[in-house]
Amino acid sequence: MTGLTVGAIAAVTVLAVQADRGPHPTATSAKPSTSASAGVQPTPTASVPARVPDGSGTGRRIVYSLGEKRVWLVDASEATRRTFTVWPGTVSPDPGTYTVSSRNEATTGSDGVQIEHIIYFAAKSGVSVAFSNAVDGASPPPADSGAKTGGVRMRKADGTALWAFGTVGTTVTVVN
Repeated sequence: MTGLTVGAIAAVTVLAVQADRGPHPTATSAKPSTSASAGVQPTPTASVPARVPDGSGTGRRIVYSLGEKRVWLVDASEATRRTFTVWPGTVSPDPGTYTVSSRNEATTGSDGVQIEHIIYFAAKSGVSVAFSNAVDGASPPPADSGAKTGGVRMRKADGTALWAFGTVGTTVTVVN
């Protein structure tokens, strides 16, 4: 009996490790239509991760789409390792190719929120542009203060994945 239990645990562990190494699709939530009746909750639907935009370069890179508000982590074999949506600040970089110039494990964002996994890659109009996530995992409130912010925020798990992937020198391609 012990041999069967040990074998089953080993098989589950191997499958879990294999699943963790593959791409991690994101899930979206369907929004109710204007004709939806009150009190009806939207039904979650799984979606296939968006394709890496054409013209985003080749090789290992981070791709950031301004229009889609989405980031892709692309490995050297052109496989998407992860893709996720982001909340851009009020200052966005121009489309082009950048390089991760520095990283900071944690600090306070210009909006007063405690942030971590800050990855700087661009500057525009005197504002540094960087990927980060809120320490508490919250999404940022709508930018209505008039302040110029260059933080591109993401969910905590996505920030952790980007931190592991986006070392200094990593290419960041920004597309429309």
